[in-house]
Amino acid sequence: MDRTIEVSSLRRGAVIRAAATHLDPGGKGVNVSRALLANRVRSCAVVPFGGDEGRRLVSLLSAEGIEMVTVPVAGATRSNVALAEPDGTVTKVNEPGTALSAAELEAIAEAVLGAAGAGGAGGGADWVVASGSLPPQVPVDVYARLCERFSGAGINVAVDTSGPALVSALAQGPALVKPNREELSEATGMVISCLGDAIKAAESLRARGAGTVLASLGADGAILLQGERVWYGRCAVAEPRSSVGAGDAMLAGFLAGGARGEGALVEALAWASAAVGLPGSRMPASDDIRRDDVRVIGADPTLSLRSGG
Repeated sequence: MDRTIEVSSLRRGAVIRAAATHLDPGGKGVNVSRALLANRVRSCAVVPFGGDEGRRLVSLLSAEGIEMVTVPVAGATRSNVALAEPDGTVTKVNEPGTALSAAELEAIAEAVLGAAGAGGAGGGADWVVASGSLPPQVPVDVYARLCERFSGAGINVAVDTSGPALVSALAQGPALVKPNREELSEATGMVISCLGDAIKAAESLRARGAGTVLASLGADGAILLQGERVWYGRCAVAEPRSSVGAGDAMLAGFLAGGARGEGALVEALAWASAAVGLPGSRMPASDDIRRDDVRVIGADPTLSLRSGG
């Protein structure tokens, strides 16, 4: 569950009155499905859930019309809090996820394969999105094993995670990885201060097994490395409200745009920038998306990236 609280400013130790609050069903894969649904692209979310918060999550997703397969687990679904300031700065407090047993992980994997192959996403899924940080007690190679399993079933796998889990997954050749700037730096050990650094880091991920790299650079846009090409694009946001879920909207837009080339990058940036202009973790619908605002330009390797991008 994602609770976003809008505040005029964040002052440590002060009593702060909220300007607005938003409660949304959350989770990276859930957000991808929510973004796709908002744009009439069919998908199926596989949702592990537990406890009162888990039941509330499922209830809210059902109310939104999300197609899903639920997997009950022993632990409780976590809640996250985001404090959003008027300039778009977001401070997040994420609870630790619940531990998952080997049997629960197997049940989740079987649910994904069943949904992907038995019509859960329209008679056979083209993609499986495996995303999020690892819960306690989950082996660091879990995404690598899931990637091997799903790829072996003929499904393209997009991995959106970080740290050792991302590095481990690369060896199994995911069709797509979607790191942000911080995750690029962490996975490669490189300091990323300019566009050239980001491109070199993304090339390193491809050399280690990733088919395509879509890397988000915050307010500086995104780069796409695919085949022999590198694309760079950006899209300004006039009034940023919340970056929560923007990376998930980017991934959803890229997949909905065909997952290839400049056109898919335009969709990714348009969806992500639209999400930044919305409150909480609301996902953009077609009326929110402004593709004409996206600029795909030459990738100048000397271009400096803003701090925190």
